[in-house]
Amino acid sequence: MHDAIGYQELGGERHRHGETIHSHPHGGPHTHGEEDHHHDHGHSHGLIDPSIKRSRAGLRAVGLSLGVLGVTAVAQLAIYLLTGSVALLADLIHNFGDAATAIPLGIAFMLRSESAERKAGLFVVFAIFVSACVAGMEAVNRLINPHTPTDLLALALAGLIGFAGNWVAAIIRTRAGHSLDSSALIADGNHARADSYVSLAVIASAIIVVLGLPIADPLIGLAITAVILKITWDSWWTVRDGHHHH
Repeated sequence: MHDAIGYQELGGERHRHGETIHSHPHGGPHTHGEEDHHHDHGHSHGLIDPSIKRSRAGLRAVGLSLGVLGVTAVAQLAIYLLTGSVALLADLIHNFGDAATAIPLGIAFMLRSESAERKAGLFVVFAIFVSACVAGMEAVNRLINPHTPTDLLALALAGLIGFAGNWVAAIIRTRAGHSLDSSALIADGNHARADSYVSLAVIASAIIVVLGLPIADPLIGLAITAVILKITWDSWWTVRDGHHHH
């Protein structure tokens, strides 16, 4: 009898690692899925269900990074309103669009659904690709009709704020993504990182115009585009393979 219980523990243990092979030496009906944790003798004794804990941690990370990006966008909006810089407007619209990836991710964590998380991950990869397109179009646009932005200081400042905000958001998401083994969150971290590079391009272009090398501006834009495309590619693999790690 004692052996059977030992086995059963093992069975319960094996289940939780998602392997297909598991033994159920005890007879009688049993269902897989929801009921699993019932014959998991005392493993989650008095503890919060790990999936609830995970969803809370995930939501906290999503919420925190969203807050940081919100503050960033508001600060950039203020600078835009003061200066009316078009280059800044592009970055702003893009930053607000960025915050949008937090929505499907947050929903996925609330639902505690792995498939929703995967879909959110794919959505994030798409968003990173959009970032690359934004950076690329800006660069091409500046190659075709080079214009010297006037509010260089404001531009550099806004770029700096954008860079800092996205960088912090990236750290929050990436850390939580690794600790929760969530490829979607890691991808969203990459997404914020990609955007911090877009902001860097804004700063760089302001500096370059001051130095009187306007031709280098679009080149930086193209380089940033390439970097973001690389991030898109890496994130796609992260999200694609994320499932097999479970």
